Amino acid sequence: MSVLNIKPAQNCKYDILSLGEIMLRFDPGDTRIHTTRSFRVWEGGGEYNVARGLRRCFGKRAAVVTAIPDNPVGRLLEDLILQGGVNTEYIRWQPFDGIGRDTRVGLNFVEKGYGVRAALSCSDRANSAASQIQPGQIDWNSIFANDGVRWFHTGGIFAGLAENTAPVIIEAARAAQANGTIVSYDLNYRASLWKSIGGQQKAREVNRAIAPYVDVMIGNEEDFSASLGFEVPGLDANLSKLDPSNFKKMIENAVAEYPNFKVVATTLRNATTATRNDWGAVIYADKQFHEATMRPQLEIYDRVGGGDSFASGLIYGLLEDKSPAQAVNYGAAHGALAMTTPGDTTMATLPEVERVINGASARVSR
Repeated sequence: MSVLNIKPAQNCKYDILSLGEIMLRFDPGDTRIHTTRSFRVWEGGGEYNVARGLRRCFGKRAAVVTAIPDNPVGRLLEDLILQGGVNTEYIRWQPFDGIGRDTRVGLNFVEKGYGVRAALSCSDRANSAASQIQPGQIDWNSIFANDGVRWFHTGGIFAGLAENTAPVIIEAARAAQANGTIVSYDLNYRASLWKSIGGQQKAREVNRAIAPYVDVMIGNEEDFSASLGFEVPGLDANLSKLDPSNFKKMIENAVAEYPNFKVVATTLRNATTATRNDWGAVIYADKQFHEATMRPQLEIYDRVGGGDSFASGLIYGLLEDKSPAQAVNYGAAHGALAMTTPGDTTMATLPEVERVINGASARVSR
């Protein structure tokens, strides 16, 4: 018996729908943002990455709700989304003002870390089209009641873009739940995102207002602390002690305050260096805890998007009615694989994820 009452696939147009901003990621490769003379361009966004992962790795029907300016840069973003297999029918195309004063595509410059040098991200996303989505602009009833969606995913990045985005999330989540759609939310705390609009205090105010509408809450130790105010006992300032029992205490406190959380999942990461991380995960479901296989000293090529790929693997497991123990291992294995390739989004396949879950070695496949 599933821990979630998920709608049958045959009754829905989509398995997964995400709400959030999709940016262009500029990647300087093996050099640095401030010294490079060329960038490789990807698409990415915390909420979108989950839908794309479910489509590309796990074969699920995926769509996204966002807004994009109708100009050549916006159409580049559209082309990347289409390459990812995500349906674009719910995208709002905003008229372009000529110079991007009123609406634009958000940009994210990301350099990979190496050894003692941490990965670095620099966002340029103010006044983006997605940040200007207002309550009442999306016909959520048509999407959830008429088209049908099994799972709706959004998160704390979209919530922090502007004063109007959190009300859009609440509006969408209410409509989703009214039509039997599961709602998941990744806290995804970004200090830089909240810095100019009230900092951590504002992040907690916003996320605590959204939390009552969430069925599946996802985040790491910093997310739960900064966004909801739940501290992990015994955790040092460098987040270097990954004692699952302490994370379980934090989750128990979260569920006590928000009994609507049917599932809570957290990744466990200790960054020994930028290129070697201890990596694991814990899930709470049906009043029980399950731990994913811990992978000490996991080798990292590009860590950005690892948490999103964990979320998509976890959701896949739950959509497929696998046990919580299996679902958290799908999430952890998919997240581990996603961090072995460049870009925000996964390049893994389902057989690769299952090979990692089953403990296969990294010997060459012939």
